[in-house]
Amino acid sequence: MEKALVFAALERSSVSFFYIEEHETAVSRWKRARTRAAKLGKGWCKDEKAQMLASQYLLEAIDPRHRFGLNLHLYYDVWSDCKTIQPFFYWLDVGDGKDVNLKDCPRSVLTLQCIKYLGPKERESYQVIVENGKLVHRQTGMLVHTVELGSKWIFVLSTSRALYVAQEIKGVFQHSSFLSGGAVSAAGRLVAHNGVLEAIWPSNGHYLPTIHNFKKLISFLEEQQVDLTNVKQMSAMDDDEESFIDPTDHQHESMGSTSNATNREAPVYDLSKRLSCKWST
Repeated sequence: MEKALVFAALERSSVSFFYIEEHETAVSRWKRARTRAAKLGKGWCKDEKAQMLASQYLLEAIDPRHRFGLNLHLYYDVWSDCKTIQPFFYWLDVGDGKDVNLKDCPRSVLTLQCIKYLGPKERESYQVIVENGKLVHRQTGMLVHTVELGSKWIFVLSTSRALYVAQEIKGVFQHSSFLSGGAVSAAGRLVAHNGVLEAIWPSNGHYLPTIHNFKKLISFLEEQQVDLTNVKQMSAMDDDEESFIDPTDHQHESMGSTSNATNREAPVYDLSKRLSCKWST
C-alpha cells in the first residue's frame, strides 16, 4: 500500500500532472516535494551519517518507472540544454523529447533497464539475520550461500540495523532496490559459504560509502557474534558506476585491505547547478 501511494504521488509529479485541467495549488506542490524528500531521506533520523543515494541516481528514485539513473542522465543532459518549460519526465515520455533516441543509450535500453524497488513486505524476503555466527535468511532459515559461479551478491544495512542480502542483477536489482532508494547505514558486496562470511567490501555505486559506514557494518557484525578473523575486508569497487548499456564490459580492479580503504573519485553529477524553473513547474 505504501509503495502504491508513493508511486501515485511520483506519477502525478511527472506525466499525469499535465493531464489535469486545473492548475495545481501551492499546497499540493509542497506535498509532492515533501513526498519525494521523505522517500529519499527516509532513515536519516535514525543515523545522521547514513548515506543517501548518490546524486547521479536521484532521477532513478524519482522516476515512477525507476529507469536506471545513469541512462536517465544522458537524456537529462539533453533536456537541460534545450529551451522548454516542460518538466523533465513529461518532456521525456510524452512531450517534446518523446522522440529523442540517443546513440549512447537507445530508447529500447532506457525502457528495458528499470531497477526494482521493493515495498516493505517484499523486502522481508531479503532480510538476513545471524544465528550462531552464521548468516541466515530470516524467512526461510536457509544459510546464505553466494559462491555460485559468476554471481555477485550485494547487501545494505538499514538505519534500523536490519541487514538485507540478494544476488545482484544488472539493470534490474541493485543496492537501491532494498530500501526503495532510502538512506542506508552501509552498503556493499559480500561472499558467504554456507552461512560463513568470507569477504565483504563497501559499494561505490548507488551509495557512496565512507569509512564510517564500513566501520558501522563491522561493528554490527561483531555485535552479532560474527567471527571476522578470517574474513577478507576489501576496498571499494565501482561496479555500480558502470552504465548497463554494454553489460559485457565489466572492469574490476584488484582489492586492497581496509586499512587504507578510500573511495575513488566518482563522476560528479551536481543537479543543483542545472535545475531551473523548468524542473519545479
